[in-house]
Amino acid sequence: MTLSDNDSPVTWHADGAVLEIMLNRPPANALGRALISGLNAGLDAADALPAKVIVVSSALPGFFAAGADIKHMASVDAELFAAYGDAVRAALERLANHPALSVAAVDGLALGGGLELAMACSLRIAGSSARLGLPEVKLGLIPGAGGTQRLPRLVGRGRALDIMLTGREVDAEEALRIGLVDRLVPAGTAVDAARELARELRTCSLPAQRAVVRTVDAAYDRPLAEGLRYEAEQVNEVFERGEAAEGIRAFLAKRAPEFV
Repeated sequence: MTLSDNDSPVTWHADGAVLEIMLNRPPANALGRALISGLNAGLDAADALPAKVIVVSSALPGFFAAGADIKHMASVDAELFAAYGDAVRAALERLANHPALSVAAVDGLALGGGLELAMACSLRIAGSSARLGLPEVKLGLIPGAGGTQRLPRLVGRGRALDIMLTGREVDAEEALRIGLVDRLVPAGTAVDAARELARELRTCSLPAQRAVVRTVDAAYDRPLAEGLRYEAEQVNEVFERGEAAEGIRAFLAKRAPEFV
């Protein structure tokens, strides 16, 4: 079911509870105002479904998203630059905090804001031709849409500094090795692989999956003992108020669970 205007820089379509948001702003999916507005509209569609899984992909060969809209940045003053940054950050935070899980399908370049968009997703699949980086220092800037915060959480402080201080591009194999992406597939197949993963994720309990994400994220900012207490709270929560009853019944009956 198509839900969007095909002439938009962002289109989206639903397959059951899986919604795919596709970036399509030639030549490189720069994160300009129109693309950010389209991303928000796609997330509105995910809210309306409601979606259990969101796939973020690109219609442009060779590009996931090449970063911020440099031409726009060159034409604005400090106040408008700040407003532009706020708009980008708000859209990416909305994606990162969305009730649905999300999968980025990265084939080609994911640079600057494009990589920050991918890192805002729950998981990342890369084609073997993908190249990822945060080159903002080459413009006299720093990553400003979550890059300085999410990259260290994925790859560690030292590797994050290496990538950001040099502005270098990371190839797909290195990205997999250091944890920047979660799965590596042949070039040109990342979108199909992301759709397949979305269908797999769709079969599991979303309340349980959300609890997994919350609990894993808690490991980054809590002492171990506190994290273990939080884990116990979360497992009790999903047992009492989630879909554990159906999952357990289905297991004992040797049938597939019927999660909402």
